[in-house]
Amino acid sequence: QVQLVESGGGSVQDGGSLRLSCGASGFIYSDNCMGWFRQAPGKEREGVAVIFRSGGSTDYVDSVKGRFTISQDGAKTTVFLQMNSLSPADTAMYYCAAQGWRSLRNSCSLAPGEYNYWGQGTQVTVSS
Repeated sequence: QVQLVESGGGSVQDGGSLRLSCGASGFIYSDNCMGWFRQAPGKEREGVAVIFRSGGSTDYVDSVKGRFTISQDGAKTTVFLQMNSLSPADTAMYYCAAQGWRSLRNSCSLAPGEYNYWGQGTQVTVSS
């Protein structure tokens, strides 16, 4: 059974940084996609950053490009999201997610509907 456990959320001031971690277990293959998604109150869940675990290719939503970096450890069991220059607009519940199937292409979708395993979420609050 695939399990995803997030950590690292919290409260920071405008312009601050946070690093989120997502520990993954239960995968029997590494050629699938994982990513970070967020949902603010009253808004739809959106893809923030995704990574193809075996190839390492990444993609980001335009609003975080240049500020956020998704990465993984060498064992490909933990995915990180380094968030710099945070603004109040980044305030949301952040979720780690994974696809439960092997990807046929070396790229990943930012669409939440393309992911079927989800963590419990970690809150990120940025105050001005």
